[in-house]
Amino acid sequence: MDNIGEQVLCLIAYHLLFAMFVWSYWRTIFTLPMNPSKEFHLSYAEKELLEREPRGEAHQEILRRAGKDLPIYTRTMSGAIRYCDRCQLIKPDRCHHCSVCDKCILKMDHHCPWVNNCVGFSNYKFFLLFLAYSLLYCLFIAATDLQYFIKFWTNGLPDTQAKFHIMFLFFAAAMFSVSLSSLFGYHCWLVSKNKSTLEAFRNPVFRHGTDKNGFSLGFSKNMRQVFGDEKKYWLLPIFSSLGDGCSFPTCLVNQDPEQPSTPAGLNSTAKNPENHQFPAKMLRESQSHLLTDSQSWTESGINPGKGKAGMSNPALTMENET
Repeated sequence: MDNIGEQVLCLIAYHLLFAMFVWSYWRTIFTLPMNPSKEFHLSYAEKELLEREPRGEAHQEILRRAGKDLPIYTRTMSGAIRYCDRCQLIKPDRCHHCSVCDKCILKMDHHCPWVNNCVGFSNYKFFLLFLAYSLLYCLFIAATDLQYFIKFWTNGLPDTQAKFHIMFLFFAAAMFSVSLSSLFGYHCWLVSKNKSTLEAFRNPVFRHGTDKNGFSLGFSKNMRQVFGDEKKYWLLPIFSSLGDGCSFPTCLVNQDPEQPSTPAGLNSTAKNPENHQFPAKMLRESQSHLLTDSQSWTESGINPGKGKAGMSNPALTMENET
């Protein structure tokens, strides 16, 4: 490049994309996955009972008592309460046990070997930004190298070893761009549908049955669940996702008859905080925005009686999941 302005512009763009790429990658790697809170762990007495009692109705009764006030709406494929034998806890909605980390991860998406970490509620936004900035970084390198790559094939470059570096750089950037674009596009689709990778392969099961759109709140609200309400943080690898990772608002296509729907625009939790037993602290204002709309949202933990009624089904059995 002979133009000084073009050189400065390319240097600024390159280092900006590189810095954002490294920052996002760092946050994805070193952000610890969040685990279920202590409310979901069984007490010592409940663990003793589970070990002594034979599997069957006794186990069901122990789990029903332990989870009567927990905001759990999903079940196993057989309709059982989602219980983890290894962690000895009742799994929150969208939580799964990672066999690599050997622990339950909140809103687990997948275990990524490229970052040597579980991608879940605590770092999913960072992972998306890492994909986005790495894709932009590769596209920028391929675009700025394209003219020299063309000159390489038309013998327009000096006959030095540097031209082979140009060819290798273009091919590497182009190939990474293709693979990253497909992966980033797939995760953008997941965000728009409010799904994780695990939920895309196996639809979540609620008390009324399987519902692939059970957690989808509409495109705008789905985006805000991952990136937050404040748009100034959307492009920065700073945690801004909504919620606590243990409970999620749902929009069930087929309403569970055991759960009366919430009147439109009514947030009973905000009006009656003493009826909301989990989490102990009030929902943030950004979370409340997601739950108040013209549609009827089913909020986790609005009425403790609902959880109790849903878990009193004698058909519920405990199932080992790892």
